[in-house]
Amino acid sequence: MSGHLALVGGGEFTEGCTFDAGLLEASGASEVLIVPTAAAYEHPDRLVERAVGWFDRLGVAARGLELLARPDASAPDLVEALASSRFTYLVGGSPLHLRAVLKDSPAWDAIEAAWMAGGVLAGSSAGAMVLCDPMVDPRGGAFTLGLGLLEGIAVIPAHNHWSEDAAHRTRKMSPPDLFLAGIDESTALIREPEGTWRAEGAGEVVVFQGGDPTEVTALPTWLE
Repeated sequence: MSGHLALVGGGEFTEGCTFDAGLLEASGASEVLIVPTAAAYEHPDRLVERAVGWFDRLGVAARGLELLARPDASAPDLVEALASSRFTYLVGGSPLHLRAVLKDSPAWDAIEAAWMAGGVLAGSSAGAMVLCDPMVDPRGGAFTLGLGLLEGIAVIPAHNHWSEDAAHRTRKMSPPDLFLAGIDESTALIREPEGTWRAEGAGEVVVFQGGDPTEVTALPTWLE
């Protein structure tokens, strides 16, 4: 059975992220691995530093991995760390860069295997977007390929800051069978190990199927 999965709308490692304590407890981890790949060109050290402080207040150590470019995704020490991780966190930034670095890589295989073995996997903003397939393309709101951990679900992060025009355009382009989740900042859409979904955090999660509103509980419990 897979572990907990958290799709976070952004604003990670801030006071509204009440869900992290529960995820930490569920993981049983003594250390959280922070993957700053998406922020490679946006001062990734700052996000790692914030994560270390945040999880220190929750009573556990966190460390960042130097997984910033494609060659890093094959480094044996990084792959080994990811494979044995009980709680891995993909931060926000560029989903396109994150996808380019991880897709079809040993690092991605290790992340997926650790989650399938019962570990917790969290992705914020870009980190949440790429876990899905299709993925919302930030350049215009259409759809493109993601990493495919979740099939048939796509994420709009920071939904509380999206313009109605942009959100409407993405909903209009949604295939009839696609679930589209708009997740506010400091808010998580969480998949439990048995496959049920719930929302937690400072904001709201709205879900559409084929462009029409539906409930979080309507999200599929299976993995493709």
